[in-house]
Amino acid sequence: MSIDVEPMHPLFVAKVTGVELARPVSAADFALLEAAIDRYAVLIFPGQAIDDDQQIAFSARFGPLEGAAKRLLTGAKARILRHEIADVSNLDENDGILSANDRRRLYSLGNQLWHTDASFRAVPARYSLLSARTIPPEGGETEFADLRAAYDALPDSMKARLAGLVAEHSIWHSRGLVAEFEADAAERAALPPVPQMVVRLHPGSQRRTLYLAAHAFRIRGMTDEAGKALLDELTAHATQPRFVYQHRWTVGDLVMWDNRCTMHRGRPYDDQRYRRDMHRTTVRDVASTLDQVTAA
Repeated sequence: MSIDVEPMHPLFVAKVTGVELARPVSAADFALLEAAIDRYAVLIFPGQAIDDDQQIAFSARFGPLEGAAKRLLTGAKARILRHEIADVSNLDENDGILSANDRRRLYSLGNQLWHTDASFRAVPARYSLLSARTIPPEGGETEFADLRAAYDALPDSMKARLAGLVAEHSIWHSRGLVAEFEADAAERAALPPVPQMVVRLHPGSQRRTLYLAAHAFRIRGMTDEAGKALLDELTAHATQPRFVYQHRWTVGDLVMWDNRCTMHRGRPYDDQRYRRDMHRTTVRDVASTLDQVTAA
């Protein structure tokens, strides 16, 4: 069986077949997958019946894994015991549907905003890998935006304006945008705001890319109003239909994306009626975006 990589969008995203991720991937095939993720930024692996241990083993080939931020919620009980697995579901520790006012549900509503995973950590995420275990009959799609193509399409005057700008990111900012969610002092202390570059160099492709997320709330050196206006303008530009791909999930899909050059968002579904059980692993980047600029 040989790996086949089929483009799914004119700019990015590819479907990968001919590989079983439940089994060890050969060095040669793994090199092909690394080249594919550098080129396409989002890879769709259909028909992958994997368990958590197998997902962790495959993900860890790309680098060290980080724990889920949702586990830091005060009083939250984990449904999935492996700390490397982020529980992207509407289910409680007893496998029942979360109530409408459960803090875990309110926290997760922030996933419906355009974001990149873990930009709110000093060392953000490199890759995310999301496995579909149970999906609703309608809704719940995931959309991806190509931030390299979005940067390329900016006028030169805007590129010059963005050079060297640093934004501050906070998970608690994005969580407060969509729900009546208020982080307590312990939660805020565990994940304080962090700085990230607004434009970064993607190492695998050597292309410049925007680095945006709903977590970003301020640009250093600008008034809060001006910084927010610029972040909103860039997000609107980057999420135009020509830069966006929507994935409609099938049970067994595993989708991998590069957080350094994409944004994504989950689409709404009736989470008080239907179950949606998705398991995510997240590969840490090598350093903060500021340190990577210094190293370059």
